[in-house]
Amino acid sequence: MEGIKEFLKENRGYLKWGSKKLAFRLNTTKDDIINIKKEIREEDSLVAAGKKNFKRVFFDIETSPNVMYSWRAGYKLNLPPQNIIQERRIICICWKYEHDEKVHYLTWDDKQCDKTMLEVFIDVVIDADEIIGHNGDRFDIPWVRTRAIIHGLAFPAYVKSLDTLKKARRGGFNFNSNKLDYLAEILLGENKMETGGFSLWTNIMEDNCKESMDKMVKYCSKDVELLERVYHKLDSYIKPNTHVGMISNGDKETCPGCGSDDFNYVKKMSTAAGTLQHLLQCKDCSKYYKISNTSYKKIAK
Repeated sequence: MEGIKEFLKENRGYLKWGSKKLAFRLNTTKDDIINIKKEIREEDSLVAAGKKNFKRVFFDIETSPNVMYSWRAGYKLNLPPQNIIQERRIICICWKYEHDEKVHYLTWDDKQCDKTMLEVFIDVVIDADEIIGHNGDRFDIPWVRTRAIIHGLAFPAYVKSLDTLKKARRGGFNFNSNKLDYLAEILLGENKMETGGFSLWTNIMEDNCKESMDKMVKYCSKDVELLERVYHKLDSYIKPNTHVGMISNGDKETCPGCGSDDFNYVKKMSTAAGTLQHLLQCKDCSKYYKISNTSYKKIAK
């Protein structure tokens, strides 16, 4: 749906068509709308036929702090919400589709309002089969949901996500740190970009500094690129949160990590209750996965 992606990136208007909300230009022609509707029909038919391309989105956000009254500076201060002068908001959102080179981004507007940005990004989330963030389940997604409800924007209660921080922490590893910067360094030999400190945020909030905003977008975009590469390093070692094969081709006997039906048989296993299972390894993505005895009989014929 490249046409829809471009519309989402470039424009802020919307057109309702059935259950779909389409972005449109002010100079959109009738042919443009017809072509977009055609793309949706084609994708819907692929979904119905069980041949949909799995759409995985990697994302990150940068946020502003609350601006508050305080009698003094220091740590462990008790500041009630009544002291808030200006509510914290989302400054920018960056995301990329798996295996695509381009990182997309949105920023708050000239009045430092994040509503329009969220309207566009929520469509990206809804359109994705899985979204991936580092500490996304605890930080990024709740932030987006909170800002959405403040603006009165609909946001689905059911978002299929994978949190690489959770996978690093609870996936059977013992890293010295589970921060993205450390994981990128030890797994990729790279580091996050330096921000230059809190002045980057104050320059954006107080002066609407374009150079600082450009730097923040660059910093956030680099995090998204590192996130995808760290995920691919972890991928063959962790349990998936979504069965790609079911989304792509409607076949649960395929690899849950990539949807491939090409595998090496590893061994027979049994649960404590005596249920027979089979351990397989995908030839394409190297992920190990288990399937039931009933499912194995279907593909072993």
